[in-house]
Order: sequence, then C-alpha cells, then structure tokens
Amino acid sequence: MSSPQEQLVAQLARLKELSGLSLRALAREAGLSSSSLSRYLTGQLVPPWEAVVALCRAVGRDPRPLRAVWGEAAKAGPVPAPRRNDLPADLFDFTGRAAEAGLVEELLGTAGAVAIDGMAGVGKTSLAVHVAHRLAPSYPDGGLYLDLHGFTPGHEPVEPHVGLGRLLDALGVTHPPAGTAERGALWRSELSRRRVLVVLDNAVDAEQVRPLLPGAGKSAVLVTSRHRLVDLDTVPPVSLEPLAEADAARLFGQAAGVALSGEEAVDQVLRECGGLPLALRMAGARLRHRPGWTVAVLADRLRTSPSRFDSVFGMSLHQLDPGQRRVFRLLGVLPGADFDPAVAGAVADLPPERVAAVLEELVDVHLVQEPSPGRYRMHDLIRRYAADLAAAEEPQGEAALRRVLNHYLAQAVAHERTLPSPYRREPAPGDPAQAMAWFDLEYVNLVACLDAAVRLGVDEVVAELPQAMRVWFFRHRGTDDQARLLDAAAAAAGRLGRDRQRAMLLADLGFARAAAGRLTEALAAYQLAEQSNPDDDVAAGLALRIGFVRRDRGELEAAQLHFRRARELFEKIGSRAGQAQTLAFDGWVTLHLGRRDEAVELARASAALADGPGQITGLGILGLALAAEDPATSLRTLHEALRLAEENRLPHNQAWCHLHLGVALRVIGSLDEALEHHRRALELLEPLAEVQLEIDCRHAHAETARLAGRYDEALALLDRVIEVAGELGRPYDEKRARDARGIVVASAPGDRPG
Repeated sequence: MSSPQEQLVAQLARLKELSGLSLRALAREAGLSSSSLSRYLTGQLVPPWEAVVALCRAVGRDPRPLRAVWGEAAKAGPVPAPRRNDLPADLFDFTGRAAEAGLVEELLGTAGAVAIDGMAGVGKTSLAVHVAHRLAPSYPDGGLYLDLHGFTPGHEPVEPHVGLGRLLDALGVTHPPAGTAERGALWRSELSRRRVLVVLDNAVDAEQVRPLLPGAGKSAVLVTSRHRLVDLDTVPPVSLEPLAEADAARLFGQAAGVALSGEEAVDQVLRECGGLPLALRMAGARLRHRPGWTVAVLADRLRTSPSRFDSVFGMSLHQLDPGQRRVFRLLGVLPGADFDPAVAGAVADLPPERVAAVLEELVDVHLVQEPSPGRYRMHDLIRRYAADLAAAEEPQGEAALRRVLNHYLAQAVAHERTLPSPYRREPAPGDPAQAMAWFDLEYVNLVACLDAAVRLGVDEVVAELPQAMRVWFFRHRGTDDQARLLDAAAAAAGRLGRDRQRAMLLADLGFARAAAGRLTEALAAYQLAEQSNPDDDVAAGLALRIGFVRRDRGELEAAQLHFRRARELFEKIGSRAGQAQTLAFDGWVTLHLGRRDEAVELARASAALADGPGQITGLGILGLALAAEDPATSLRTLHEALRLAEENRLPHNQAWCHLHLGVALRVIGSLDEALEHHRRALELLEPLAEVQLEIDCRHAHAETARLAGRYDEALALLDRVIEVAGELGRPYDEKRARDARGIVVASAPGDRPG
C-alpha cells in the first residue's frame, strides 16, 4: 500500500496532467514558484494547504477531497531521498589506527580534505573507507568512491577528465560538459549544494587529483596514494607507517582466531609481515586454516620463503588445491576493476557452482576481497602477484582472457536487446531498467575489455562491443571514452571487411563528436561513413546527421538538401518517424531562410506524421513559425510540445521547447516571461552534454536580454559563446556571437566594455 506522501504526490501529478500546462506555466497560474512546485511533485517537500488549494483552483477542481490525504502526508513529512553510497564495505576486523583515524576526522572537519599516503599494503584504503563509514551521518547526501588506478596492474591511471565524468554520473549528471574545466566547475557546483564525502583511492600524483577536489561548501574528500602529494597545498597529509607491534599482534590474532602469547614465534611472524595489515590478515588466515600448525611452524615457513610476497601470498596460495590455485592465477589476467562469479567462471572455464566455491575459499584466505555481495576485487599487490604467476605458469592465459572478452560481449549484447531503441522495432523480453543498471555497473570493465581486445587484436570484440553499448552511450553521449571506442571499432570493422557495420560505427562516432561540439571532426566521420556505400537505412540516418552539422555551421542551403535527401530515404524504407524528423528540420531551415508560410506547412506535416514524443520537434517549429502572425496558437502549440517533453522525461527536448517559447514570447513582446524561459532552458542544459543547443540558447537569451535593456547579462552570455566556440574551433558560432556582441554594445547607453 502506498504511503500518504506517495498518494499526495500522485494526486498533485494528476492535477498537473489535467492542467495541460508545463510546470512553469502551472506554477505561474497557481502563484507558486516553479522550484517549489517541482519539489511538491517529486515528494521532496509537502506543500502547505494553501498551495494545494491554489493548484486545485488553477485547474478548476475542488480541493476538499484532498484534505485528508494532505493531512496524513503533512504529519509524515516529505519522503527522504535515498542516500547514495558507493563505498566498499568496512572491514569487520579493522584494528588500530586510532590516532590516525582521529586526525583524519579532525582535518576533514577543518580543511575538508585529507591525503592519506603510505607504502603498498599498509592499509590506506582501509583507513579511508573506515573513516568514511564512521562519518556517514555527517554527510547525508552520500558517500562516493572512485578508484583512480594510479598503481593498478594492467590499468592506466584514470584521467581527470574521465574521473570527473564518472563522479558527475554518480550524482545523476549523465551528460557532463565536454571540457575538463567545465566538468570541474560543474562538479564543484554540484558538491556545493550537498554534503557528500568522496573517497579518491589510489591516486598517482597531485595533478590527477587537483581537478577532482570540491570547492566551497560542506562536502569533503579523502585521497589515498603511495606518494605523498606535497603539491596539493590545501590538502593536509596523513602518512601511515606499518602497524605498531601491539596492533599488529592484535590483528594477527584476530585473523588467526586464537589467543596469542608473547612467544618468540609470534614476534618472528610479525617481523616477516612487516606490520602490513594485508600480510598480517593473510598469515593469520593461513594459521586458522591449518589447525594442526603452531605459530612456530608458521613462522618457520614464512622465514624460509624467498621474498615477502612469497612468504605471505605464496603461503596462502599453497594451502589451496591445484584447481583453486589455477583460478587465482587466471584472475590476474582479468581486465577491469572488479568482477562477479560469472566473469570468474569465464576466465577459468568453470561452471557457476564450482567457481562460487573457489571464490569463497579465496575470500577466506584474503587473496580476494568481496566489497559487496557477489562483487569481487583483488588488492593491487595481490593482482600483480597473480598476473606474474599467470605469465610464468599459465600457457593458456591469452585463451582465458579471450573467453572473458567474449563473455562480456555476449552479456552486453543480451542486455542491449532489452532496451528500447530506434534501431529495432521491438526490444527483446527483459527489464530495461535492470539492463541499464548492468551497463552502469560494468561500464569501467567494458572499457577495459575493449582496450584489452585492441591489444590482443580481437577485432570481433572491438567492432561489436561499442555497438552493444549504443543505447547506454546515447544517454552518456559525447564522452572521450565513447569517441575512442567507436574510432577503434570502426577500424576493426574495416579490417573485418564489414562495410555496413563500419558505416554505422562511423555514424555513431560523428554523433559523439557533434554532441561534444566538435563539428569538423563529426563531419569528417560522417563523410568517411558515406564512403562505405551504406544501405538506405544507414544512409538516411547519415543524411539527417550531416544536415544537423551543416545547419550548425550556418550552411542552411546545404543542410536543407541533406534533410530532403534523408526524407526521401526514410520514405523509401517506410520510416514515418524519420520522415517526421526531416520534415521538421526542413521547416526550421526554411523558416530561417525567410520562407515562413512554407515552414508552417512543413512543420504541420511533421506533427501530423509523428506520434507522441515524435511530435515535439514539429510542434516546436510550428509554434516558432506562427509567433508573429498568430501568437495565441503559437504559445498553445509550444506548450503542447513542452508537455510532451516533460511527460516523457526528455530534458534535452524540454530545454529546446523553453528556448523556442522564449523566442516566441520575445516576438510577441513579453520580454520578462521570455527571459524566464531562456533561463530555464540553460538550467536544464547545465548537466547535459549539448554544446550546440547551449550555444543556440545563449544567443537567443542574449538577444532577449538586449531588447529588455539587460546589457550586462547579454554580454556575459555572448562572451561565454565566444569562449566555447574558440575552444572547439567553431568559427561560424564565434563570428555570430562577436557580431551580436557588437550590436549589444552599440545598443547600450553610455560606454560599454568592447
């Protein structure tokens, strides 16, 4: 049974649906702020009764039937947002480090950041995670964790640009800006509004960490590194030494499960383990699994091993049977950060029930960690040890890695088929939300798999994997990873002689580059795709996308030719949705070429041909074209487009609709209302990687601000366009912004900055 809060939210959502208005318009009708109404509709805030009455009156409904459910919801309070927690599990046997933990907590409270450094295996990550769990109540908005792979075997350190993308994604920002500086600014802005504790684990140097640090606000960051990060002036260091003898003995005793006396053999074990928590736990587990041994026997075995790695890791390995040792070695060849039993089964070529039992044994002897149920990882030192053993003792190591690559590819393909996509008529049976969650969870591993496939020359995997990630990438488009993977995939498809697949991959590469604002690179990818002589289906999509690039470069006549070519091809293959899109954008170009009546007919034809959210583009362009001649119909049409965008949760389309509402209201003369829509469009675009739409929104916003006499606001908007266009090599947008800036300066009274 739903809670009172959920019942009230459902009733309020019904009121909004009955109104037929956008959120902002309904808020205006009810005399509420749009931000408050948004919180009421999402359950973040229980509205006062007066607000409920105002909403009911705005849609012509009696508020009295809602009084009871409102009263219950008001008693219960708002629904708390779930706390994000990406942290690994805390160690149940965390021992010692009381002084260091206290110092870290104190510094987090004063400086907001701490860098924990020390040698490998000394317990840096364990301390950071332990403190983060202890302080969780002080950071109600979540605990984030990012492994920077500064010293992980087989991994390049995570670039700051990529790290920022992953951290922003953890906060729900799925389309981060293209530039590292812009991502950093957005990251700091997001943290400034929250209380989040971030753990940046395994940093290679200060340059990797600096862009990831929070700015002003109440969020905090814990960094771990094998190096002292002296160049991070604002981040105080806490250096870890090996455990003191008493703490080391206590940890060893806990791991061994026995009470230890002060015998010489215990001191010998502690000396051999060097005070490293990882080594102490493994030595204790070794003794626990050999009840016939004494501490003296363990000490003797440790003393006769040739190295510390062999003395601790090797002893744990020797207590396993040959099959278990083989699984351990093969885990060393895995790409990626962590793995599940299915991946372990693939690398070892074992059935699920057998590999699950082996993983349990490896966890028991501390050769493998289980940070969350069913997810496993290896400490970097142990991973290197396993990889070295595999290189020396596993002649089938490459075959094992190929099995893993094929496993990940098969899983990605299976999950992708359950996702709604314009590239298929019907998705396969399955839960799309579960499929997207799988891609979210495995993304880092999938990228590592493709890199491994490139190194091995496994072109089949290289070509297929990015296509299996197509829908996921559409929601996270424009990233460096996407462009790199698609570039490699297109080359692999070419080597395999798959012209159609190569054309599709190049088309996706062009789309990724266009989303990042790199129009020249996007056009180059599209033109390469055309050279593959694609079939009508692929050629239609290419013609449409080339039209977008030509339009965004200001080449309107060329854009129109491509839109019309795309329409012919979509008509030939029977795609109504494709025809509707091309008609709409043909209408946009025609309107900007000065042929308003023709544009109106094209937009009407688009809206008539499309269904549901497919009507948004046609309705938006129709509303824009009608603004001067029929203001009432124009606004009604644009609000209908916005309603469809909001109902279908399409933030990109919502921003686009607000942009055109602002332009239409400017034409009509309602400048203050127009400015509200322009600002809302930019708010929606802030977390999205939509460079071209942001440029268009800033241009339109600046012109409305100029006409409203808000010259400083207009100049700031245009200066940002000039900056972005210069960074991305977009001379058309830069010139357009400079020309508009000149008009603003000329319009303003008195002296303005040049």
